[in-house]
Parts: sequence; structure tokens; C-alpha cells
Amino acid sequence: MSIHAILPGMGRANGVPSVRSQANKRWPAPLPFHLTSHTAEEDSSQRQAELFYLQKQIQSQTPMVVVLEDGEQVEGCIEWYDRNSLKVRGRVKTLIYKSAIKYMYKVGDAGR
Repeated sequence: MSIHAILPGMGRANGVPSVRSQANKRWPAPLPFHLTSHTAEEDSSQRQAELFYLQKQIQSQTPMVVVLEDGEQVEGCIEWYDRNSLKVRGRVKTLIYKSAIKYMYKVGDAGR
């Protein structure tokens, strides 16, 4: 089993995911996932919408494409999420920080 992590500003080198084990070096604290709204009420409603969407995709095992800020695409099903990251199961299991995500869509959408 292979698990990869994608961090903000860290892409893949020569087609190989950027991966570090805890034994080698410790990563700095993950960058927070910022919502664009300015009021607490808007933050709360956007957060609830995000949680609802992610939970729906997990329950239905929807194949997704996650497009990262650097243009790289990760394809697979979302296994779980937390406040800062998503775990995507595709050819390999990949941990993606939300701050590294540009957008995501269902496989088959966007002309696929």
C-alpha cells in the first residue's frame, strides 16, 4: 500500500509524488483552509455546504477529479476529510491539503 501527501507549493518531481516520512523530516503545521466570506454567519453556512458536499461524495463513492493550484490533477474517490485535508483513493492513496486545491469536479463533468 502506498500513501502520498500533496502539500501547498509542493508538486510532483519527475511524475513522482512529493512524499516524506515522519522518520526523515517533520512537516511544518498545515496551512489553514480559508473561506472567502467575511462574516461568521457566512463562514458557517459555507462550511456547512462544504461538509454536506464532501459527505455526499464519500457516501456515494463518486469518482472525483481534484485540480491543484499548480494545475496537477488527482483522480479518485474521497475517503475522508477533516478541516485541513482530504484523503483521495485512486491508483494510490493521496492526502491533499485543502489549501493546495484549486477546485474539484465529478468524473464525467466538464466534458470528460
